[in-house]
Amino acid sequence: MPKKRRKVELKKPKEFKYRGKSADEIKSLDMDKLLSLLSARARRSLKRGLTEEQNVLLEKVSKVKEDTLVKTHLRDMVILPQFIGHLVGIYNGKSFIQVRIKPEMLGHYLGELAVTRKVVRHTGPGVGATRSSKYVPLK
Repeated sequence: MPKKRRKVELKKPKEFKYRGKSADEIKSLDMDKLLSLLSARARRSLKRGLTEEQNVLLEKVSKVKEDTLVKTHLRDMVILPQFIGHLVGIYNGKSFIQVRIKPEMLGHYLGELAVTRKVVRHTGPGVGATRSSKYVPLK
């Protein structure tokens, strides 16, 4: 007797919600309502007002299409709803790291997305090593 097969239901991807609001609802909020949703650090940073450079970046992002890369050195900029879906190049001290801003990144800083340090892998002593460290004992 053949085994009966069960019907497998595929789960729909979970819709993004930020503190109970969907991405579309967040984009339509004014700044005062948005501030009440953000964390204390981001709220404090934005209440003090944006710097001139941050205002320029915000204008650039709102003017360009989503697939256009916008490069910036501003690692201390809080990610606002206007950034969602855009491609941002964040400077890490050596090069620009391309990041597509997702709704989950809302309220974080741009600097959190571009790591500035890399892993150091130490090898054996070689050319340029000090006299004492050139000695490698035989086993």
